[in-house]
Amino acid sequence: MPSTGHLTERDYTADERVAIVEAAGPLGMSGDEAIGLLGDTCFDVWLNDVAYWRCVPANVWRYTIGGYQVIKKWLSYRERTLLGRDLKPEEARYVTEMVRRIAALVLMGPELDANYERVKSDVWEWGKAE
Repeated sequence: MPSTGHLTERDYTADERVAIVEAAGPLGMSGDEAIGLLGDTCFDVWLNDVAYWRCVPANVWRYTIGGYQVIKKWLSYRERTLLGRDLKPEEARYVTEMVRRIAALVLMGPELDANYERVKSDVWEWGKAE
């Protein structure tokens, strides 16, 4: 299995908190709600000794599908030792896009769950004769 990479977990800076609060308003939620969903901390995810993705919210970094951390798994298959080359600029940009998309899913989580419950309570049961 490829290495786990270098991560630095930290608190949000004041500017990062302000950005989250400002972004939460148009989504119809408070800054506290957004931070509650994204996590109280964030990670700086290091690509090498110089380059890193700054402030990946904790719950975005920890987001899993099929038991795998999505971002971590994607990066693990693109290590230099496996690819035989460095990441291309478009691959590095893709990580940023992935973080943004997962953050959107995390923030939509309560509404998605509520929608699922609404649909689940009003389904047609197959196999029942009417």
